[in-house]
Amino acid sequence: MSDEKTLDLLEAKIEELRELNKADGLDLSAEISKLEKKLSEMRAELYANLADWERVRIARNPKRPCSLDYIEQVFSGFYELHGDRVGGDDRALLTGLAELDGRRVAIIAQQKGRSTAENKERYFGMARPQGYRKANRMMHLAERFKFPIISIIDTPGAYPGLESEENNIGGAIAASIMSMIEIAVPTVAVIIGEGGSGGAVAIGAADRLLMLENAIFSVISPEGAAAILWKSKERVKEAAAALKLTAPELLDMGVIDEVIPEPLGGAHKDMAQTASALKQSLVHHVDELSGQTIDEIISSRYQRYRNVGRYRTLPD
Repeated sequence: MSDEKTLDLLEAKIEELRELNKADGLDLSAEISKLEKKLSEMRAELYANLADWERVRIARNPKRPCSLDYIEQVFSGFYELHGDRVGGDDRALLTGLAELDGRRVAIIAQQKGRSTAENKERYFGMARPQGYRKANRMMHLAERFKFPIISIIDTPGAYPGLESEENNIGGAIAASIMSMIEIAVPTVAVIIGEGGSGGAVAIGAADRLLMLENAIFSVISPEGAAAILWKSKERVKEAAAALKLTAPELLDMGVIDEVIPEPLGGAHKDMAQTASALKQSLVHHVDELSGQTIDEIISSRYQRYRNVGRYRTLPD
């Protein structure tokens, strides 16, 4: 968005005045208040009617909170469990146990990196086969101890390298999806940023699927769709609109169950506010599902995935 740079500059100016206000004992409150009002008005105008491609850009913003940020803010006592007991550990996909407002839960989360070094370690949030086997291991551990499962999704897709193909990435994703469909505990998934292709579905085939307001969920990236359909990367905006990948559109089609609001400009503008809204939503859905029998949960899950989405029959 062309005006984001202007907003960033204005934010930096406000922060500079706040520091001066503290350091020199000057009373700059009136000037700060005036600039904050101007910033709020500009934000409201800029983000009032976002196009699909603009939401894609917000979902990919490097300042956007990652899974570990939400785990720290929303849960307590997170204890990470490592390894798939076959081929090693995968740092792009985390699993562990924690408490959600006093409720014991199992967590499966995709984690991107902040720095170049961390992104290299985390494979840019793209899990390899051992990551999905680790997720599968956690699902069955949760089932054994009757813990609800919460999946936090943030990935462009599964890791597409030769190593993944050699180690059967397709089979690992399929096994993970099958476990989510069959597992005898409540499952809630939330897409916090990017939800790309089978890499997201592998831990997203849940009883309830939630999305942050500016998150995206799609079988392919807009860049990939533009390259395949039109052989041109210049048509990414058109591809983004055609894919129906935004939270409001997916809610309308019945693919997801709830859109969790974000502050104007995205979750990174007010992490605490976003985390609070996410926590409230997770508690609600976990409690609602926990009030049902396992037979009721599995029956509803079956019906959900039989009826999800929207389609029409073409004439012969």
